[in-house]
Amino acid sequence: MTSDLPGAWKTLEAGDAPAAVQSLRASADDLPVRDLAEFTAAVARAQGLDDLATVSEALREQPDSAQACYDFGFECLEVGAPHLAVPALRAARALAPAAAPALWELVSAMEDQERHADAVRELRAWQGDLPDWPGGYLLAYNALCSGDVDTAREVLDHLSTPEDDSWDLAHDRITRMVDRAGTARTASALDGQDLRGWQFTLTGSILGHLSPFGFDEGMNGRFAYLGDQYALCRNGLLNLAAVLEAAGARPDAVMPLPDRSSRILGLAAARLLDLPVVPVDPERSDALVVAYDLNDTEPELLRALAPRAPGQILFERASCWTSPPGVSADVVAVLHQHIVEPWGETLRMPPGPDSEVERIPADDSPEEELAERILAAEPEEGEEDRDAALVPFAEAVADHWARGPRLPVATSGPVRSSRFE
Repeated sequence: MTSDLPGAWKTLEAGDAPAAVQSLRASADDLPVRDLAEFTAAVARAQGLDDLATVSEALREQPDSAQACYDFGFECLEVGAPHLAVPALRAARALAPAAAPALWELVSAMEDQERHADAVRELRAWQGDLPDWPGGYLLAYNALCSGDVDTAREVLDHLSTPEDDSWDLAHDRITRMVDRAGTARTASALDGQDLRGWQFTLTGSILGHLSPFGFDEGMNGRFAYLGDQYALCRNGLLNLAAVLEAAGARPDAVMPLPDRSSRILGLAAARLLDLPVVPVDPERSDALVVAYDLNDTEPELLRALAPRAPGQILFERASCWTSPPGVSADVVAVLHQHIVEPWGETLRMPPGPDSEVERIPADDSPEEELAERILAAEPEEGEEDRDAALVPFAEAVADHWARGPRLPVATSGPVRSSRFE
């Protein structure tokens, strides 16, 4: 057993199977497959995961079977435990080096953990010519997500046109990503701290505001927890207006999404931009769709927004970077992990040594009144300053912005931020 596995067993025996699995995230690569299988079988039995229990027992009995290793890795991916899949899939690769499916699943497990550089190394280790689909595509994608634009460009330039049209969307996606990277590099550093540049490269979104909190201590412009404020919402709308102007976008109406926070923000956006408010229609051209947080939107509506009507712009006030929404907005005000709206329920600590935390209920004032509070909000000193790089960036990337489908990207890319669970 490795040093972390006994602790995981103790956590499992204490009745917390999810925490036991989570505790191995940093050390699972080094686990012997037999020990891994024995532990995972116990987890599966505790959680009632019959299929996982079956493949775990099979691997425990046949640790030198490439098929048993592959089946185990595949099932770990199915249940959302990619870190447990890696050692078994690596073993499958060693036992059957010519079996491409084990490589594809290993790369998938690494992508799920945002280990893009490791995925590139595994793909480079393939003996012989790597098949373009999916191998070359996976190499280009993971090279780009690890920050290596030049390798991604080189691989993409040599990719054949996929014979299977099921790969057409992936081909279009990586082509647009690499093209956006080339454009972003003319306006920003596109290095390990260039959050705006990489946000645009990977998702097509222009990011309005970079968090100053802990920027050089692991956050790199993303928020962990944000108690939103009316003045910050106003600042986000002003940044939106600046991006629209810089990119030459001229929406003719505002379409707030159906949830209350989006309706409030949409009303404020319409008044700031002097545009009418119309009911949301995903197929309506030349409109500005306004969302507070796209994760509050029904999945069916998100899917309808993905294809993009001509000239339509999607604005998201607060986008969750640890759980990305089903579509990528064209303009994002802030990236957050947890957020509370200015009108949302919150907690407050009154002054005094004996005080206790108070729960402040959500503000149920009319939406029009809350929208007016956004527009009337006075920023604190210094907060009204525009990010000097925002407008030049939007001008530089305008020809590659708001083009193509709004596809989600489930990775932080080369710019990493500390996570708080």
